[in-house]
Amino acid sequence: MTALPASGAVQSRAAKGVWAGLVLAVSMTTIDQTIVALSSPSIQDHLSISHADLQWAVNAYLLTTASFFLLGGRLADLLGHRRMALIGIAGFGVTSLLCGLTPEGSFAAPWLITARALQGVSGALMFPAAIGIVVQSFPRERRGRAMATFFTITGAMTAIGPVAGGYLTQWTWRSIFWINVPVAVAAAILTVRMVPRSKGTAGTVDWRGAAVSAVAMALVVFGLQQAGAWGWTSPGVWVPIAVGALTLVRFVGLERRTPMPLVNLEVMRDRGFAVSTLAMFFASVAFISVFFFLSVYGQVSLRLPVGDTGLLLLKFFIGFAVAARLGSARFDRHGARPVVLMGGVVGTVGFLWLARTATDLGFDASAFLNRQTWPLLVAGAGIGFMFSPVSTDALNRAIGASYGEVSAVTQTVKNFGGALGLALFSTLVTHRLTQKLTDSILAVGGTSRDAGRAVDAVTGGDPGAAGGLAAGNASALRAVRVDYASAAQVAFYGMAGAMAVVALLAWWYPRGSGTREAS
Repeated sequence: MTALPASGAVQSRAAKGVWAGLVLAVSMTTIDQTIVALSSPSIQDHLSISHADLQWAVNAYLLTTASFFLLGGRLADLLGHRRMALIGIAGFGVTSLLCGLTPEGSFAAPWLITARALQGVSGALMFPAAIGIVVQSFPRERRGRAMATFFTITGAMTAIGPVAGGYLTQWTWRSIFWINVPVAVAAAILTVRMVPRSKGTAGTVDWRGAAVSAVAMALVVFGLQQAGAWGWTSPGVWVPIAVGALTLVRFVGLERRTPMPLVNLEVMRDRGFAVSTLAMFFASVAFISVFFFLSVYGQVSLRLPVGDTGLLLLKFFIGFAVAARLGSARFDRHGARPVVLMGGVVGTVGFLWLARTATDLGFDASAFLNRQTWPLLVAGAGIGFMFSPVSTDALNRAIGASYGEVSAVTQTVKNFGGALGLALFSTLVTHRLTQKLTDSILAVGGTSRDAGRAVDAVTGGDPGAAGGLAAGNASALRAVRVDYASAAQVAFYGMAGAMAVVALLAWWYPRGSGTREAS
């Protein structure tokens, strides 16, 4: 890739322009991972589609994103990061427009699912290219802080998604997709103006490897996504996961024998890269899952309006953002090892604290400063302190200029971690909620059917309906609040466990930066 101008202020201005444009681009993809969540009831009502159809619209985006990351990374390295970033941005804008234009009637479900799937493909093509451009826009000594800010803002978009969706839906649910169109235009203009033309590296695309990896990842992610709804013993869950895992093994074998593979497996021999990738995986188990469970916890247990659940996410994000800056500065000076250790320890403490206080509901949940503010800040700080540094460290270990390829690997791992966390925690939370709520509803004169409807409302994407089901019975309403809080504790304890693994992984990190200078 053609380097940016090397002279002081000019380089700084150019790099900041590149950074701003690609933050906009990547933010679209992270927002769309979560923005549909709180808009689901409105979409279902207006399009007259089933909850299962809407869930497939959500899943299709996540499936295709995970499946095409590796191909997107390879294409970015071969065809040029600028070109692939623009293709991805344009595709994301067009497919977002198509999502918002979903017609009512019998074509609604297939139209929305197909458009969301193509959205995911566009995001997978864009993301690795965007990361590669940002990495090469900053010198190594400033890269940690630049990437920290990049990942802080784009990570915040994951949190903002549900809140933005709730507010935009008050106008029309279609606006949650249309908002991407002007963002895509702005990102494309900035990319065209600020990013120099680049040439890709010599080589060819391993189409067979791309197909095998896409099938493998789609099967594994699909199985994980359905585990919460179908149960881990369902053949529809474990068969796709098992077949997908075997296909991944097949993919590794193919890559070892292919002269120009989709992924250069030599990078896996770098212990620092391997540990960075594992740390990213376990941190994502907590990071991706916490937004879903905090959103439901805020609405069901704390009785907050949809928009006000953003308070919980904002507290978490403040801790994340502040710690990300501190962690990146320490990473630039001392490498990843101490940052990962500190982040893992702080994150473990924060999530344990959050779990211990989750069932104590006797406070003003609408106040910004209350007894849950501090555990949320600490939990966010733990992930923020290490999340950007491990991403940057992995990219710094790229072989040659394969930034697109390496960013695709790390983002694929991030997606797997998030999918596994959601699947595992959703199963555990649903099991505990069903047990506790059935006992509670029966104790206040309700039926098992009432309890089942409440559980389905909470876990099926419409948490506000759970309160409505119990609205005529104060005791039943309190049972829904307290029992979901008790069930959510399981997820928060699980997140603490994931961060404890991150802390343990720090001991395997090589000392110092250990990064190689890419050519």
